[in-house]
Amino acid sequence: MSGSRTKFIVSPGGRLKGTMRVPGDKSISHRSIMLGSLADGVTEVEGFLEGEDNLATLNAFRAMGVKIEGPEKGRVVIHGVGIDGLKASSEDIYLGNSGTSMRLLTGLFSAQKFDTTLAGDSSLNTRPMRRVTNPLSKMGASFKTTEAGTPPVTIIGNQRLTGINYDMPVASAQVKSSLLLAGLYADGQTCVTEPAPTRDHTERMLKGFGYPVQQTGNKVCVQGGGRLTATKIDVPADISSATFFMVGASIAEGSDIILRHVGINPTRIGVINILKLMGADIELSNESEIGGEPVADIRVRSTSLKGIKIPEDQVPLAIDEFPAIFIAAACAQGETVLTGAKELRVKESDRIQAMADGLIKLGIDAEAKEDGIIIQGGQMTGGTVDSCGDHRIAMSFTIAGLRAAAPITILDCANVDTSFPSFAKLAELSGLKILVEDN
Repeated sequence: MSGSRTKFIVSPGGRLKGTMRVPGDKSISHRSIMLGSLADGVTEVEGFLEGEDNLATLNAFRAMGVKIEGPEKGRVVIHGVGIDGLKASSEDIYLGNSGTSMRLLTGLFSAQKFDTTLAGDSSLNTRPMRRVTNPLSKMGASFKTTEAGTPPVTIIGNQRLTGINYDMPVASAQVKSSLLLAGLYADGQTCVTEPAPTRDHTERMLKGFGYPVQQTGNKVCVQGGGRLTATKIDVPADISSATFFMVGASIAEGSDIILRHVGINPTRIGVINILKLMGADIELSNESEIGGEPVADIRVRSTSLKGIKIPEDQVPLAIDEFPAIFIAAACAQGETVLTGAKELRVKESDRIQAMADGLIKLGIDAEAKEDGIIIQGGQMTGGTVDSCGDHRIAMSFTIAGLRAAAPITILDCANVDTSFPSFAKLAELSGLKILVEDN
């Protein structure tokens, strides 16, 4: 797929059947490259997600002198250069649409001996960075950004960092991870306290690389000056990608699917909890732990859903899955209310507004609020919706076609490649009536 001209056309009907494995977890794939590059020795990764966002992280470390073999069929071999072994890139590092790369690398590179400039595409260059650069500055880091505090970000090298205790005003795994990665290089201890639990892949993977991490309640600390030891990583299937099929199977009559080897990290299972509260038929089996990350097979069968008030304590545990959850709400009986999710307005798009606009075009009563949305379940008509260049919006409205009364055309779908390059093919194989047009 190329450019913004890619569109998906989904015909109504269809049901999801069979057994599948969605691609590897995006968050874990990012971190495997980052920590593998800084480790002593050779790290082998299986199940790496070959989406554009993860490849942006991989290419950033190649540009800084790390030898990385692959990816080939999800296998990557990283020849670590050690915690102090990165070299200056000969040019600015381009991160495409990847907010995770931008925020985590800003922390990691703030402790290097050289200057680095990180830039992104037009969407990434509007994302707020002060939530990361402000606390990092308290540690002694130095940056140049736009006047609005957005990328490109130039990170000034040769700064001496000192550990801090930081109480995060907003729950964000990206901010937490950025500070912990900077903390590996800081004098003393760096502690981050979150207002609510967020995904903890960084903490789990640091431990997997033999780096001590102290955790007490919602507080996590690292001591600077340690080393990372190479390891083997098996990346589980991404629960964010599995979500589209979980929602699709829940809403399309006669559906019955099994999603294999999905990561069910407790900081990521908000979508399962929320769908179950709505009445979804979801069953976990073959639960195990692989490389510190819990995994399971997930079976989902169609059932009638009901609208709910989504508990605010589930919001950080499902922050990336809400566009798909909104489709479930549109197909449910009654009203679904989401509050406490202001973070959705500063993702790849304003996801609250983009989803509300799209649902309204499809005949659903949806009211965007500052920190959430109110959706009245009903019958979706057909129509044309704009994904706003956001991969999760595009995939969510694709799944909506299972329950629409007429075809849905989704515009600007090229960015699906950032997280789920095989989405359209897998959806079609599972029973969705989808046509990809690349004009």
